[in-house]
Amino acid sequence: MRALRCTILAAGMSLAAAAVWPAPALRAQAAKEIAVEVTNASEPVLCAEKDNVTVNLASREVRRFNIEAVHPSYIGTLQRDSFEADWTGCTAADDPRPQVAELPKRTTLYEEYGLWVVGQTYPAFWRPATTTVRVGDRVAKDIHLLQVWLRRPMGGEEVLVLYPQDGYWRLRPRAPESLAPTAFGSSFLVGPVEVDERPLVKLKEVAFDPKARAFTLSFARGGTATVTMSVTDQSRHVLDVAFDRPIADRPFAALRSMYVTEFNNDVARVAVLESAAKGWREDGIMTFKRAIATRVWLGRASLSRHNTSAPDMAFQGFSDGSATPR
Repeated sequence: MRALRCTILAAGMSLAAAAVWPAPALRAQAAKEIAVEVTNASEPVLCAEKDNVTVNLASREVRRFNIEAVHPSYIGTLQRDSFEADWTGCTAADDPRPQVAELPKRTTLYEEYGLWVVGQTYPAFWRPATTTVRVGDRVAKDIHLLQVWLRRPMGGEEVLVLYPQDGYWRLRPRAPESLAPTAFGSSFLVGPVEVDERPLVKLKEVAFDPKARAFTLSFARGGTATVTMSVTDQSRHVLDVAFDRPIADRPFAALRSMYVTEFNNDVARVAVLESAAKGWREDGIMTFKRAIATRVWLGRASLSRHNTSAPDMAFQGFSDGSATPR
C-alpha cells in the first residue's frame, strides 16, 4: 500500500497559489492550552513498505489543534534524495509485495490559476468507495485519492493528499528553491480513529472549499471537523483543525509511518513537551511509550535512505476551542 500510494502521488502536473487570509475582525484571548495523552502502538518490522509506526493522540476536551509539516533539519545539506520503494525485507507472509500498478482514472475536480484539485480512482482499493467527495460544485462517489497542487515555476507542486475512503492524509511544505518537490513521508489521521484491519478514520463525506482552502469532514460515527490550509510556504505547511465536538471515546488523531532502522525510516525520533516541564523530552520512536503533552514532534535528526527529504511532523495548539473576544 505504501508503494502504491507513493507511485500514484508521484504522477501528474498542476498549478496553484497560496491563499490570502483576512485579519480577524476581533482580537481574541487565546484559548486555554490542553495537554493530551500520547501513546505509542508501534511494532518492529523488517519491511520498509509496511506502516508499523502508530502514535495516537487522545483527549476528552480537545476541539482545536494544528498539524505542521516542516522540512527536516538537514534539508539544506541534502545532495541526493530517495523516493524508491525498498522491498528487501518484505519476506513475511503478511508483508506487502511489489505489484504492477494499473494507471488510475484521473479527474480534475477544480482548477484556477495557481490551484488544481485532482481526484484519482484506482482499479482496486483495500476498502469500498463509500465516501462522497465534494469539491466546489463537483460531486464524486468513487474518489480514492484527492490531490491539492500549487503552482511553482515551470510546473506544479503537490502539497497535500487525502485518501477519503480510509482517512489517511499526507502533507509537505513547498520545496526550497534549490530542490525539486520533496518526498511525502508519514501519514496522519484526523477524527475518531478506529482499527479495522489497520487504523483508519471512516468518513461519510469530504467537502473542499477551494476559495477558503478548507476541508469539511463528516464522520461516519457522527460529528464534523474543518481542516484549513492556514500556511503553505517553503518553510512549513500548517493545517488548522476544528471539531464540532470533542472526540472523547477514542483517539482524535494519529500519526502513521514506518521505521526499520535509524538509517531506513520515515520517522525515527519523537519529542514531547510535557505539562509543567522545563524542557522537551526526546526518545527513539520505537522506545517511546507514553506522555501527557502540549506539543508533539515526530521526525528525523539524521539522513534516512527512505524518502530522505520527507518532512517532520508536529501536533500542537490543543485547546477546547473557547476564546474570549477583546
